[in-house]
Amino acid sequence: MRIIRLGNQMLKLKYRQKLFVYLSGIFLLFTMLVLFLQYNREKAFKREQMEMNLDNIAELTYNYIEKKNLDPKTSLSQLDSLYYYIPTDNIRITIINMFGKVLYDSEVSDPTKMENHLYRPEIRLAQTSGNGSHIRESSTTGYEYYYYAKNYSDLFVRVAAHYDVEVKNFLNIEKTFLFYLLVLFLVTWGILSLVLRNISGVLLKLKDFATRLSNGEKIEDKIVFPEGEFGEISNQIIEIYDKLTAAKSSVEIEKNKMFSHLIALNEGIAFFTPQKKKILRNNHFIQFINSISKESNISEEQIFKVKEFRKLNAFVDSYLDEDKEIDKKDLPHFEDVVYRDKKTFNLHAIVFSDRSFEVVIRDITKIEKQKIIKEQITSNIAHELKTPITIILGYLELLNNNDISKEDAKKYIGNAYAQSERLSDLIEDISLLQKMSEARERFSFETVNLNDLIYEVKDSLALSLQAKNCDVKIRLSKPIILNANRSLLFSVFYNLFDNAIKYGGENIEISVNNYLEDSNYYYFSFSNTGATIEKKHFLRIFERFYRVDNDRSREKGGTGLGLAIVKNAIQLHGGEITAGNHQNGGVEFLFTLSKSL
Repeated sequence: MRIIRLGNQMLKLKYRQKLFVYLSGIFLLFTMLVLFLQYNREKAFKREQMEMNLDNIAELTYNYIEKKNLDPKTSLSQLDSLYYYIPTDNIRITIINMFGKVLYDSEVSDPTKMENHLYRPEIRLAQTSGNGSHIRESSTTGYEYYYYAKNYSDLFVRVAAHYDVEVKNFLNIEKTFLFYLLVLFLVTWGILSLVLRNISGVLLKLKDFATRLSNGEKIEDKIVFPEGEFGEISNQIIEIYDKLTAAKSSVEIEKNKMFSHLIALNEGIAFFTPQKKKILRNNHFIQFINSISKESNISEEQIFKVKEFRKLNAFVDSYLDEDKEIDKKDLPHFEDVVYRDKKTFNLHAIVFSDRSFEVVIRDITKIEKQKIIKEQITSNIAHELKTPITIILGYLELLNNNDISKEDAKKYIGNAYAQSERLSDLIEDISLLQKMSEARERFSFETVNLNDLIYEVKDSLALSLQAKNCDVKIRLSKPIILNANRSLLFSVFYNLFDNAIKYGGENIEISVNNYLEDSNYYYFSFSNTGATIEKKHFLRIFERFYRVDNDRSREKGGTGLGLAIVKNAIQLHGGEITAGNHQNGGVEFLFTLSKSL
């Protein structure tokens, strides 16, 4: 623990030193820049002062020549008296004509022997800019001078000061401001050290915080920053991070909810950008577009090239144009139906205000089939109900006739009663089927002894079995105990027995056999040795109101719903049923019942 603390302190110290070096370097560079600028400024100021004094002497000299009307060729020697009016010592005055010939020099007795001065640096500058200066050693006297020349159109007046210790000291800049800069640097350095002591701690913690974030580390411990403005700013940054983390977590939760919802949906859903690029989609979407396009490797972005989606593509394109406005309160939507290989798909699309859009594909094949089946069932129910009602009404009309005999009246009443019973059975069967189809949870389950139930069914049909001379063989090797709805299982075996009695013929054998079982199911066969059925009927034998022979079925009082009830009741108990002709003649039903419900 001590090693870790020591390491953190060393890191903190190293970071503070590094930050101090950086800032000190910046400040030092700034100081040097100020020093350089100030030095040049002072130097330029001193030279300006020097040249101003020399310019005044040049003006005084030229004014003296004009005022005295001195001839430059003969009488310039009178300029020697001008030195009484010049306050500065060690000043050399030279008069040069426009061709560079020296006419007068205060320190040379015979100026005619001096070389041409037209190409002296200060004279050349004076030719171009009116005045010029230069520091150099004189080839005539051998002394070093500070030369200043001024152009007066007809001649040049050159004033030179001996570049001795006095002039050099005058031109040297003051060093006082250097002292002030040094003091300022030291004071700033001290203040900077104190400030950095606080800033470095804050920055180091912020750096550690950022490093932990970049490494994907979850930060749960509270970070405490030093007091002060930087600490407050850092605490605000942490507070903003905490809020962003909470918001990100909330968004992630909602995102996972949406993903789970999309995966659980039986619909195919995909979201696209205005450029028709995929944002999100679920697996059903890929499955459905593969089924519609008949391609196994088509991607979600290729649906706009499939001909079955051309209407959808045209709709989307019409709203991707930015010139077309989209009402946020009434988003444009599209709907279409696509048929492919006996399957029906519903396409639905919505374009959002940012011109992204959603495409939803639903497989409505089952819904469409159920719709057709319901229409057929409704038609069949109406037809089946119409027959007994019509017969009952006919008998009632006959009974309403006072001319019929008592024997006929009794006969008509009996026939009407028989039809009313058939009508009641029909309504009861329809109600039972509807209940199994739409409200299966309303059926209660209990422990049922299947052996006892089958014998109970046999006993309830004893008179019918005796009338047809039917022999019943029940082969159950052991008691079969199920968690089942007793009423429905009774209907299963009652309808199978009743169906065999009515349509199997006389002198037949009816067999109930539990021929197999495994860990999940009991397997049963129910057969009779009576009449067989053409194979084409077995595909529809469990449909509602389907009859192998309509006329004979109605004569025998059947509702056409018995086998439909059998199939639905067995499926409600987790099993399946099939039918076919028995190898020894007659009809055989094979079905299963689940052991665990």
